[in-house]
Amino acid sequence: MHADKNGDLSPVSATISRDRLFDRCPLGCNDDLQTSAIILTEGPLLRCAMCSHLLSSCTRGQYELALKKWDTSSGTTPEARSAARFQEVTERRLRYALRLLGRLSPPPLRLLDVGCSSGALLAVAAKLGFSPSGVEIASKAAETAQRAGFEVFCGLLHEARFADEAFNVITAFELIEHVTAPVFLLSECHRILKPEGVLIINTPNAASWTAGVMRESWDGFHLSSMGGHVSFFSPRSFAKLAGRCGFRVERLETRRVRFAESHHVSPVVYRALKVLGEVLSIPASLLDKGHDMLAFLRKM
Repeated sequence: MHADKNGDLSPVSATISRDRLFDRCPLGCNDDLQTSAIILTEGPLLRCAMCSHLLSSCTRGQYELALKKWDTSSGTTPEARSAARFQEVTERRLRYALRLLGRLSPPPLRLLDVGCSSGALLAVAAKLGFSPSGVEIASKAAETAQRAGFEVFCGLLHEARFADEAFNVITAFELIEHVTAPVFLLSECHRILKPEGVLIINTPNAASWTAGVMRESWDGFHLSSMGGHVSFFSPRSFAKLAGRCGFRVERLETRRVRFAESHHVSPVVYRALKVLGEVLSIPASLLDKGHDMLAFLRKM
């Protein structure tokens, strides 16, 4: 996973540790952070009074420890049973980016995967005909991608010093929820994208029915088990971020509803709630209440 620069921070209240990762909204709001009613191991989730963006109250040390989950040689390589599904979903997303660019096939389009881990997305992009490159902060995962023959920079995106307007498409999947300074990250993506280039991002939806019902029980809010989830977007806060960084939202969709994690309830209850979630999946998508959020942004 790629975690970018930390933002400027200041105290939320007298009870907040000076080592707290966040004490200001990283989207640039001027209002103070408030404590929410969602209480996790690290403390209550913090909420921006202006844009309602949610943030972890973890310390910097807890955050850095959680990120180490991804520093393995396998990285985020999908398991064998989910590899076909990963390829299908990734191909569909990249083909939609081609449609936005008005292209039927990619050559010679350049693609950059930020937080490329061990290179699973790069492999799919190469099969489609893109010229793919990656950036990855976890050294062991980056080495795996490099051994597979991909051009991968090990470090932070801004440290790679890519040229202005170098890429047609940038992907950042399952990344932005780990990032402490999303404005800095998206501004750098804007700089290195070609005019009208496409940035694709997915992230959990903190305004979903899943989050509203499960609250503390939702894995999406968990720091350690999810390897450093600290910043939780809604469609509203995500659109604010995109606009501030010079992007137009071409398409934003949410999907899937879940009301329990399998390890929190009995198999019978889990199956019943899973059926209910499937029934509500269509209205959730129509109302932007699904817990998986996917956005296609265009450089303005």
